[in-house]
Amino acid sequence: MKKILFLPLLQMQSGHHQVAEALMDLLKEQSDHLILKKMDLLSYTNKSLEKMISRGYLNWIRYAPETYNIAYKNFFYMPDTERQSLKWYEPLFLKKMEQLLREENPDLLVCTHGFPSHLLSILKQRGKCNIPVINVYTDFFVNSVWGKEGIEAHLVPSQRVKETLFKKFRIPKHKMMVTGIPVHEEITRNAEVLKTKHERPKILIAGGNSGLGGMKKLLEELKPSSSLDYLVLCGKNKKLYDEIFSWNLDHITPLPYLSSRSAMNELYEEVDAIMTKPGGVTVSEALHKRLPIFVHSMLPGQEKINLRILKEQKLVFVLDQESSMEQQLLSVMNDRQRMKVWGQAIDSYQKELESRETIVETILDVLNRQPQSVTQGVVLQSAILHRAGAQ
Repeated sequence: MKKILFLPLLQMQSGHHQVAEALMDLLKEQSDHLILKKMDLLSYTNKSLEKMISRGYLNWIRYAPETYNIAYKNFFYMPDTERQSLKWYEPLFLKKMEQLLREENPDLLVCTHGFPSHLLSILKQRGKCNIPVINVYTDFFVNSVWGKEGIEAHLVPSQRVKETLFKKFRIPKHKMMVTGIPVHEEITRNAEVLKTKHERPKILIAGGNSGLGGMKKLLEELKPSSSLDYLVLCGKNKKLYDEIFSWNLDHITPLPYLSSRSAMNELYEEVDAIMTKPGGVTVSEALHKRLPIFVHSMLPGQEKINLRILKEQKLVFVLDQESSMEQQLLSVMNDRQRMKVWGQAIDSYQKELESRETIVETILDVLNRQPQSVTQGVVLQSAILHRAGAQ
C-alpha cells in the first residue's frame, strides 16, 4: 500500500486542516489501497512550541491586528534575498523534516500550508528528498513562502493565480490545475443561484472557529431586526454563544461549533445568504453553494488580501460598518441587477474549476510516478494537458 502524508501547520482547526481532510476523505472514497495521514511539523518538532505559537498567533491578531498585518506583508512578500536574516529557524526545521520523512517513509507529500512546502522545496534542491510534492493553496493568492522549485503539481485557486505563477516563477502550466480551494465532498454543489427561500430571509453569520472578528458588536446592531432572521456560528467561543442565548431573541439563534460537514451542508441549504470574514475555506464553501456572500469584517494578513481579490472578481459584497447592516443586506438581495452581476461572476469562477474526480486523478498520477525514471513527469503532464489544455 502507498502512503500519502498531508502537511498542514499548527494543531488548531483551520483552513489548512479542512482542505487536507477534504482531500483525504475524497481519496478514501476512490481507493481503499492508500494509507492517508495528516501531521503538523511544529507539533512533531516540539509540542510546547506549537502551543506557544498558536496562542501567540491568536492573541496577536486579536490585540494588535495592524502590527500583524505589517509583519505578514513584510515576511510573506519579502524577496528571498532580503529574508536571509529571518532564516535562522530553517536548519532546525529542515533537520526535523528530514527526520519526519525517514520515519514516515511516504510515497507522496501534500502541503496545505506554505511552510512545509518551503522546507521540502529546499530539500529537493539540495538532493535530499526525491518524494513527489503537491502544493494545495488555501487562499485566493499565493504568498512568497510557498515552495516553487521541485514541486510536482500545484492545485491553484483560480486561473488568475495560475497565470501569476507562470509569469512570475515560470512554473510550467502543465503542472498546475485550477481547482479552487478544495471543499469537502459533503458540501454539495448548487448548480444555480436559488431564489429566497423564506418570507423572512435567513442569514448565516460566521466569524471563524475561534469566534474572532468583532461578532458581539455586529450582533448588538442586529438586535432590533424587523425583516431578517440570523443564525450565528459561534465556533468554539462559548462566551459568545451564552451571551446571544441569554438575549432570548426569536430572530437571532446562536449555533455551537459544528464538526459534522453534512450538518454544515444542511445549514447552507437552509439559509439565503452568509455574512462572514474572507477566509479561504468558508468563502469557497459559500461559492460552491452559490450563496450571496457579505463580508462583515476581516482578520489582518491573508484575509485582507483575499478580500481585495474577491472584490475585484465581484464574488462578494462588502458591508459598510458605518451604515445599517440590515438595510445593506436587503438592498443587495432585492436588487435584481446586482444579483445578476454576482451570478455571472459565480458562473465565470465555477467554469474555471476542475471536477473532484479530476483532482483525485491528478493526485494519483503524481503518486504513481516512479522517481528517477526516464519517463518521470510524462504521465502527469499528458494527463493534465489532456484535461486542462496547455493554454
